[in-house]
Amino acid sequence: PVTERSPGKLHPLRDLLPAQERLPGAAGAAPRSPSLADAAGGPGGPGAAAPCGRPRLWSEFLREPLHPRSLLVLPQFNHDGAAGRLAAFGQGEGLLREPACLEELDDRLHFFVEECDYLQGFQVLCDLHDGFSGVGAKVTELLHDEYSRKGILTWGLTPVIHKTETCFPLQELEKDVYRLMNTALGIAHLSSQSSLFCPLSLNSSLGLK
Repeated sequence: PVTERSPGKLHPLRDLLPAQERLPGAAGAAPRSPSLADAAGGPGGPGAAAPCGRPRLWSEFLREPLHPRSLLVLPQFNHDGAAGRLAAFGQGEGLLREPACLEELDDRLHFFVEECDYLQGFQVLCDLHDGFSGVGAKVTELLHDEYSRKGILTWGLTPVIHKTETCFPLQELEKDVYRLMNTALGIAHLSSQSSLFCPLSLNSSLGLK
């Protein structure tokens, strides 16, 4: 997975963390039965760092370790905060035009492709509402060009948008426009480069409240 830089530790890299910071079931960690405290973000659970027991990062839902070479962190962008976020389709698409980032992604991809006895295709899960729609579009384009005879199943993910009271309605309107444009551009590009594209969301609209 490709992800933004997080303010906290990423649990998928738990094998690289000290033993006391590893999730239950990790190598070298004492086994422990799951509990409601874990699910609610209690002490020792994956959501321990999240306020009010609400997970903030996708990594807090993981129970299985990821291979260190399968995780590509984008240090240029922040996961939280008003500034430095991967917010627009063009940002994500332009990111994979940088030779250093493209080379690192290509090396990691080839590492896993060479491990396959019989490669049948790829599954791509990609956020549509933010700049990762551009990242996903560029990734599927690279896969389509390099592995043209392999299937590419792409899932476009959009979150449920909750209505909130705000003192800055213009900022909320701008976010809605970004969500809609990112989603529309993501669907157009991803569907053209994939064998099958399927949007997946509990939301009832394309990024608008």
